[in-house]
Amino acid sequence: MGVVRSELDPPRGQVVEGSSEVPSAPRAMRADAVKNHEKILRAAEEIFALDGVKVPIDVVAERAGVGVGTLYRHFPTKESLYEAIVMTRLTSLLETANRLIRDVEPGRALDSFLREFARQAAEKQDLFDAMDQAGFDFKSRFSDRVDELVDRVDVLRQRAVASGAVRADVETSDILNLVMGTCHAASHGGVDKSALQRLVTIVITGIQPTPER
Repeated sequence: MGVVRSELDPPRGQVVEGSSEVPSAPRAMRADAVKNHEKILRAAEEIFALDGVKVPIDVVAERAGVGVGTLYRHFPTKESLYEAIVMTRLTSLLETANRLIRDVEPGRALDSFLREFARQAAEKQDLFDAMDQAGFDFKSRFSDRVDELVDRVDVLRQRAVASGAVRADVETSDILNLVMGTCHAASHGGVDKSALQRLVTIVITGIQPTPER
């Protein structure tokens, strides 16, 4: 009978102490493992945002439609689940910023990024508030990734300034503080998606050059 391998077993070819086998490259997760990983993340985001992070882990597994054992193979602790949620959000924003820098004209690229950033920040505010209350330290755990994202936003801003779409006296930190403050106020003030985008439009209009009279 063949050996049964789990979805997250180490790849074949891994060196075992005392073995002369040459190590092979790490194997990516199988398609079903990737699917389970994504389902667990979606379920955790929904439940933690709605009911807080003290929800038992088996409730997350049930919402995701997987066994508790499968959940623990992907995320051995709740903190590893928190980390994966935040990393997924940051990676998504980085990919968006890089795509816009590469493919879209400067003024529209910054506009599009700020609207997407605001949308994601507002939608996940309850989730991040819950993790913050649980003592999850975003800044220290993801400082390098956050710095990378800020650098990408700075590239978007510099391109927009060079094209004349944004005032030269506006800093990247100014823009991010304005948008984050808007999202925070919107999420705690019952503002809907269309109203949030109107507020972001006001911010974007405010950083544009004043027309000469």
